[in-house]
Amino acid sequence: MLSRQRQSFVVFSFFLVQLGIIICSSDTFAQSARTQTVGYAPPTLTLTADRAVINACQAETLAESLIHLNSKASSPGGNPIRYRWTSSGGRIDGDGPAVTWDLSGVKPGYYKASLEINTGSSDEACEAFSSTTVLVICPAPVCPNVLISCPDRVVPNQPLTFSATATGGSGNVTPVYRWTVSGGRIIEGQGTTSIKVDTTGLGGQTIRATFSVDGYPKDCSASCGAQIQLPLVPSRKFDEFPSIARNDEKARLDNLAIELKNDPTSTAYVIVYPGQSERTGEVQKHTTQIVNYLVNYRGVDSRRIVTLTGPARAELLVELWVSPQGATPPSPTR
Repeated sequence: MLSRQRQSFVVFSFFLVQLGIIICSSDTFAQSARTQTVGYAPPTLTLTADRAVINACQAETLAESLIHLNSKASSPGGNPIRYRWTSSGGRIDGDGPAVTWDLSGVKPGYYKASLEINTGSSDEACEAFSSTTVLVICPAPVCPNVLISCPDRVVPNQPLTFSATATGGSGNVTPVYRWTVSGGRIIEGQGTTSIKVDTTGLGGQTIRATFSVDGYPKDCSASCGAQIQLPLVPSRKFDEFPSIARNDEKARLDNLAIELKNDPTSTAYVIVYPGQSERTGEVQKHTTQIVNYLVNYRGVDSRRIVTLTGPARAELLVELWVSPQGATPPSPTR
């Protein structure tokens, strides 16, 4: 049979509130009974954070990595409140109902800050618990909008200018500009948004420039190409002769055919200046005779032969010209 004498032991009472757990203890049965029957009011505790998510990648200053934690606690019995803060990552600075939570340098993920308060005396005490969670993110940097411009045509052996712009992108990345070219040599502007390229000896080629913005984990670049004109090579007079024997003329035309074969891209110009005493039709007859020999006996493509008639001279004169590709064609002189 249990003795009616009071027995001394500890009784724990649990209270669930909206944002925390409260545990109260009493060292006598009578005190415990009073707690449960008289309507003892436990302490209350709420905990809030000023932010639920922080971007670690964009935290350029310490202040951007700090979370401000604020608690509201009450002790109905008027007992002092003691605070104990802990966290699963970072560092808690301060004490009391309001502290700062430093999350600088932590890896992306969820982190929890917890608060435990203690009220009451050594005979009767209550503890309350609450916590809050913050998500630390670090999304992949976003490339800026990269645009590059190239000139349509470039004069041979003159510097070629490429320009670019880079706008937007992740604000915490310090961009590093870098250029590469498929030909030529960068002589000015590497590391900036505009460069000059030496194109000496690159006539007829296409130079492609690529502009890259380094500092991002992905390729942030753009490119374009510029066509360099062929150098303007003048047409050159290959031979000239008056009205000569047919076999001598064929020998002159043989040499022209060999020259055209050595440069398959060149064009032959045959300019015939009639003599003042020439009969009507003699110029056309002489011109046709020259073209027929080059095409039918020397195998020159007729599309590579251009015939012109110049003004009358004292005597008939034939000029043979060779015009390289891109050169200015010859014209009859007075």
